[in-house]
Amino acid sequence: MPAMTQAMTQAMIFPGQGAQKAGMGGELFDLPDYAAIEAQADALLGYSLRGACQDAQKLADTRYTQPCLYMVNALHGIRALREGAAPAFLAGHSLGEYNALHAAGAFDLMTGLRLVQRRGELMAQASGGAMAAVLGLEAGRIIELMMAHGLDAVDIGNYNAPTQTVVSGPRDEIERALPLFEAAGAGACVRLAVSGAFHSRMMHEAARAYAGFLDGFAFSPLRLPVMSNVTGTFYPAQAPSAVIASLLVRQIVRPVLWVKCVQGLLRAGATSFVEAGPGNVLTRLIAQIRAAAPSDERAAVT
Repeated sequence: MPAMTQAMTQAMIFPGQGAQKAGMGGELFDLPDYAAIEAQADALLGYSLRGACQDAQKLADTRYTQPCLYMVNALHGIRALREGAAPAFLAGHSLGEYNALHAAGAFDLMTGLRLVQRRGELMAQASGGAMAAVLGLEAGRIIELMMAHGLDAVDIGNYNAPTQTVVSGPRDEIERALPLFEAAGAGACVRLAVSGAFHSRMMHEAARAYAGFLDGFAFSPLRLPVMSNVTGTFYPAQAPSAVIASLLVRQIVRPVLWVKCVQGLLRAGATSFVEAGPGNVLTRLIAQIRAAAPSDERAAVT
């Protein structure tokens, strides 16, 4: 990526599933940007997106969560830009990467909604899996334990922070793994309220179907550098549409390399972070990543 000037130090980051909460969005739905597309969005989805954001039961279903969170993240980002945010870099965690790509100009707001609607539908169809966050153990130790106990069907789903890792796989194997992690010193193992084993090999069928769906889309060149969850590095400068599509397909089955993404942003010169979405889950993770980083890579989080 091209070198950034000293003044261009802000990164805008967008959260993924897990950040949603009933009542999110609120007055953001009154922004002119949403008013202009609300009828079109609701017609596409077959329900009121504004209404679904008030419904905790719906937000527990991936089919609703992904479109709702995508739109709320986008509106948070739009408002932040109007209030003076000027990001030099963009990144998002899992679903949030779609918001980063939208903010970089890869597609418009409604196209992004179509993408995440289909993504959520396909991911919801992959049943029988589970995910759990393991706190207090480093990822390397978790992998050692899985190998030592024959947990071959379990994958790492998210590298969220130096001592926060999400495992993903068949439900029975996840249940067998958690006591082993706790016995090895994990501070807690938190089962995630998800319908499947996201970011694992159990999502291969969903990824193949999504690849076919993306054949009907053309993505525009990125106007700002965007971090890829798959590689933990920036999308290539002037990334062709096919490259963007390939990375989005692979993201469904590959782990979210959030630690590597944040480390890359810090090395690129990010000195502050603006979280565009409900809550501050990514801000807290970045604080943990910064605490473990060399002093010359640390940045202020705002």
